[in-house]
Amino acid sequence: MKAAKTAVLFLLLFLPSPVLLFSAEEGAAGRVMVITVQGVINPVSAEFMEKSMDEASRAGMEALVIELDTPGGLDASMRSIVKAINLSEVPVVVYVAPSGARAASAGVFITMAAHVAAMAPGTNIGAAHPVSIGGKMDETMKEKATNDAVAYLKSIAERRGRNAAWAEDAVRKSVSVTADKALELGVIDVVSRDLDALLEGIDGMKVKTTRGEVELHTRGAEVTRNPMGLRLRILAAISNPNVAYILMLLGFYGLFFEFTNPGAIFPGVVGGICLILAFYAFQTLPVNYAGLLLIILAVILFVLEVKIASGGVLTIGGIIAMLIGSIMLFESPAPFIRLSLYLVVPAVLVTALFFSVTLGLAVKAWRRKPVTGIEGLVGLEGIAHSDIHDDGLVLVHGEYWSAYSDEPIEKGEKVVVESVSGLRIKVKREGRK
Repeated sequence: MKAAKTAVLFLLLFLPSPVLLFSAEEGAAGRVMVITVQGVINPVSAEFMEKSMDEASRAGMEALVIELDTPGGLDASMRSIVKAINLSEVPVVVYVAPSGARAASAGVFITMAAHVAAMAPGTNIGAAHPVSIGGKMDETMKEKATNDAVAYLKSIAERRGRNAAWAEDAVRKSVSVTADKALELGVIDVVSRDLDALLEGIDGMKVKTTRGEVELHTRGAEVTRNPMGLRLRILAAISNPNVAYILMLLGFYGLFFEFTNPGAIFPGVVGGICLILAFYAFQTLPVNYAGLLLIILAVILFVLEVKIASGGVLTIGGIIAMLIGSIMLFESPAPFIRLSLYLVVPAVLVTALFFSVTLGLAVKAWRRKPVTGIEGLVGLEGIAHSDIHDDGLVLVHGEYWSAYSDEPIEKGEKVVVESVSGLRIKVKREGRK
């Protein structure tokens, strides 16, 4: 009897009961990483999301939540993000939030590729029709791009068990729906008012990652926010077309100062850095090189205006060339990748004024007669200290100089220095031409 009691006691102490196992599993909750992605989808946002997935995986996070608000972006960047999501070991939850946010164009692909797609009330998703950036497409190319986008988005939807028919309409017809309608159509998995409600709502969901089927335990999970690093924030800022445009102009200004004032160093360094940053931004933007050439032509015309008396024709030509070039610089039907006219017009006028005034002062200084050294004597007035013809003495600028003249000059007459030869000067009577 005593042996039986001992055996039972052993089982109770060292073997967890089914009730205890169930309770421990039910209460398990991991950590969740949350990142925020707002604005255009470009190489910077792609790098941020891909790095966050790697960090979440290495840290053993339960899930990575991407709070998304985007008008769209570059196809290459979007595809890079989708590939990263498909290869991610940690479940990726794309949450279109907060209220008023949208997942348009490239955002549709990213949202539908997520292991869990969620939206906040008052948000919308759709309008995924491809548009050309950096040049116009003919009808054949448009059809090819559309068919490619349709096939890609449908494959994403089918992989995640979402509405493939709506996905096709989002590309071909640019349809867009609200959060509730998207849930009704099977485009997303859940509508949640905030992050806490989202984590509670997706708790217990099963998703497939590269590790296999994973059950989410997000209720009461510890939330870790992972902000974008300083380097990526700087790169994201300069990828804005308006910022890139300003950097380009500052680069031109800085290099111009350096070339006109060799040895100044600081303007050249700043100008070089600004141009390099501008060129980095250009690789993420649809640059029209005809527009860039027009801007360079405008700078040349502004420089020539100071050296050539054109009556303002070159300046007017420069303003027109720079205005047209600035408008053409980023050619895209998407408004978020175009320059603002409120920036272009003042920038053109300031640039024209900058080059006109700066170059004008430089040329005047260059043409101005020297006022120091031997050359500075030419044109100065003096007094004959003795009779002068083949030889004589004059007082000029408080100094006595040996002088000669082509005509006789009497002592005490006022003279003007015509030229300097060594330590002798040639003079003439004041007033004689």
